[in-house]
Amino acid sequence: MGIATINPATGEVLKTFEPYSDAQVDERLERAHNAFVHYRKTSFAKRAGWMIEAAEILQNEKDAFAKVMTTEMGKTFRSAVDEVAKCAWVCRHYAEHAEKFLSDDIVATDATKSYVHYQPLGPVLAIMPWNFPFWQVIRAAAPALMAGNVLLLKHASNVPQCALLIEDIYRRAGFPDGVFQTLLVGSEKVDAILNDARVVAATLTGSEGAGVHVGIGAAKRVKKVVLELGGSDPFVILPSAKIDEAVATAVKARILNNGQSCINAKRFIVAEPIADEFQRRFVDAMQRLKIGDPFDEKTDLGPLATAGGLSDIEDQVLRSVQAGARILTGGKKLEGPGFFYPPTVMTNIPKNSPGYCEELFGPVASLFRAKDIDDAIRIANDTKFGLGASVWTNDEAEQNRLINEIESGMVFVNRMVASDPRLPFGGVKWSGYGRELGEHGIREFTDIKTVWIR
Repeated sequence: MGIATINPATGEVLKTFEPYSDAQVDERLERAHNAFVHYRKTSFAKRAGWMIEAAEILQNEKDAFAKVMTTEMGKTFRSAVDEVAKCAWVCRHYAEHAEKFLSDDIVATDATKSYVHYQPLGPVLAIMPWNFPFWQVIRAAAPALMAGNVLLLKHASNVPQCALLIEDIYRRAGFPDGVFQTLLVGSEKVDAILNDARVVAATLTGSEGAGVHVGIGAAKRVKKVVLELGGSDPFVILPSAKIDEAVATAVKARILNNGQSCINAKRFIVAEPIADEFQRRFVDAMQRLKIGDPFDEKTDLGPLATAGGLSDIEDQVLRSVQAGARILTGGKKLEGPGFFYPPTVMTNIPKNSPGYCEELFGPVASLFRAKDIDDAIRIANDTKFGLGASVWTNDEAEQNRLINEIESGMVFVNRMVASDPRLPFGGVKWSGYGRELGEHGIREFTDIKTVWIR
């Protein structure tokens, strides 16, 4: 199906949308181009006022926005409410700090004055996924708009109501016409939009396939692009870790967003001396999770977002088992309506199977045993991905080795990986390049201009 709201808990088609015509897209591109000419000249104070108002709308209406999220992609309602609140936080963060982040950097040279000056680039195309339908968009929009850019959103086709709501939030907040616009189009239209001279850059969060396609498209037109792609994050537990806390966090890190997050912990690498205990407690905790209606406060795990996602995870687990993996719990989709897959743990996973080398976008954990820290690091790095890593040890020397030797854009020690407006977010290897959030994120879509005055 094209652009539509399909309830993942029931499989019911609730609403369909007509994609924008080429003429409608062109009109919006022209509006973005014209808006940028004037918007780039607005003061940080003006932009901050509008951004604070957007934060207020998000905070005050978070339950209504969360209801749409849960209906469109199946995350639990309470986690959707938290997502909207986090969006308000990132808006406030950049409203408060953008001017400081983009202030001139004075550099001592033989000039009378020399400095680095930051200026906006223009209309940015944001290609965003369904898994965090508000957060992924707003964490890109807040810094981009505060920097003086304008944004064109091509959202995932299964969350059109979220896309339109976000556009309406920025309109109601007072941002000028054309500064934030949603394009209801399918993925087949992305390359043509990227080819348009009025679009100067792109940011994408999504699959590696989508990232390669957009990355090639941007390179052909010599346009800046930031790619935040997939992940197969390691969760490393060494003997000095607090096992109670590690187990509880491991479960949360695997089932966050119904297991559909690039920074979910997916590969659990446990040192041999504690492997039996961790496995027993982890499997038991996964088995006790409540699966069901995402609007029910008692539900821990809702449905996967799409029928295709359910089919993919089912196939990956089946192929892993056929290759020799052993299922400790779960492993088969649930009967009945909706796109439900149970919490699943696999072990004895062969190297060339999906459970070892592919991203598992669902509540499926791959469990590995490591002889020592060297072996743990080897397993952690034996992947094409390099987004985040969660490492558990109270030994400072081990912490330093894991921080320095694990190949990833982020390492969280004794905590699960999470995005935070105050810190840069992004990965290495096939997890993409560039950074979102923090001071680094707002500078990605600026002209970092050198100024030298005699």
